[in-house]
Amino acid sequence: MNVFVTGGAGYIGSICTEELLNAGHQVTVFDNLTEGHRSAVDSRAKFIEGCLRDFALVKQSLRDAKADAIMHFAASALVGESMTDPKKYFHNNMVNALKLADAAVECGVKKFVFSSTCATYGPPDRVPMTEDLPQRPINPYGEAKLMFEKVLIWYREIYKLEFIAFRYFNAAGASEKFGEHHRIETHLIPNVLQVALGQKSHVEIYGTDYPTPDGTCIRDYIHIKDLAQAHILGLQPGKSGFFNLGNGDGYSVKQVIEMCEKITGKKIPAIEKPRRAGDPPKLVAAANKAFNELGWKPQYPKLEDIVATAWAWHKKNPTGYVD
Repeated sequence: MNVFVTGGAGYIGSICTEELLNAGHQVTVFDNLTEGHRSAVDSRAKFIEGCLRDFALVKQSLRDAKADAIMHFAASALVGESMTDPKKYFHNNMVNALKLADAAVECGVKKFVFSSTCATYGPPDRVPMTEDLPQRPINPYGEAKLMFEKVLIWYREIYKLEFIAFRYFNAAGASEKFGEHHRIETHLIPNVLQVALGQKSHVEIYGTDYPTPDGTCIRDYIHIKDLAQAHILGLQPGKSGFFNLGNGDGYSVKQVIEMCEKITGKKIPAIEKPRRAGDPPKLVAAANKAFNELGWKPQYPKLEDIVATAWAWHKKNPTGYVD
C-alpha cells in the first residue's frame, strides 16, 4: 500500500514510518521540520519538506505518491502552550487537518488514519476509559483534535472517506534506530532519563497529594512500536471509527522514576512541586475495542521494557538527533 505520512519526521511518525516500511508498504513522508528532524526519517521513505497550509503542494504530493492511505501525525502537541496560544492549535490541528482531508477527497485517497488523543475526553467520568465516555476537553489542544474527529465522521458519511482515529494515552519507548527528541521536552520518561544522562540535576514531580497510592499522578504508557502496529492494522479495509490505545495499566510518576533508576542504575533526584492545573489524578485506557476489532495485541506492555528501549536509544544518542 502507498501510505502518505504527515509529521513523519516527528517521534511517533518516524517510528510508524519505519514499521510501515518493515511491513512492506511504500511510504512518502511530508513534514515541515518545525518540530521534526530530517535524520529521523527512514532512508527508505521518500521525503517532501512542506507545510499543510500549502494546499496545492499537498494535493500534488498525494498524487505523486499515488497515496492509498494517509496517516496524519502532523500537529502541535503542547497542552500548556495551547492555553496561551490557542490560535496556533486551531490552525495547525484543525484548519490544516481539514485541508488535508479535502485533498484526500479530491485525490481519491481511500483511508485516513488520524492521530487523536485522550485529551478529547477531558477529566474522565470513570477509569479505565472507554471510547463511549463523554468528550469534554479542557484545553484548545484537545478541543481542536475533537473538532477534527467530527469532521472525519461527516466526511465518511458524505464523501465515503473511511477513517480510523486513535486516541493515544502516553506514547513512550523507542526502536533501535529512532527515539524521542523534542525541542521542548514535556514527557516524563525522557526528562527522567536526561537526569540519568547527567544533562539535568533533577526531575520535578508536580503534585504528591493526589488520591492515588503514592500521591502522584497515574498514567497509561504504551510502547511506540505497539502504537505503530495499531496504525498498520488500522489500514485494513472496512475498519473504521475511534479506538483508544493504551495498555490498561497505570503507573505513577514515582513508579516511573523508580523504574528509570532500576534500568539505568543511576540515582535520580526528584523535587516535589505543587500540582499543575488540569492534571487528572488517573488516566488509564480501556483498549478492548482495538483488541477485538483490529486484532491488536501490545508486545511490550511492561513499563520495564518501555523504559529499557528508551534508555538504550538515549544512551546511543545522548543529544538526540543532530538536526
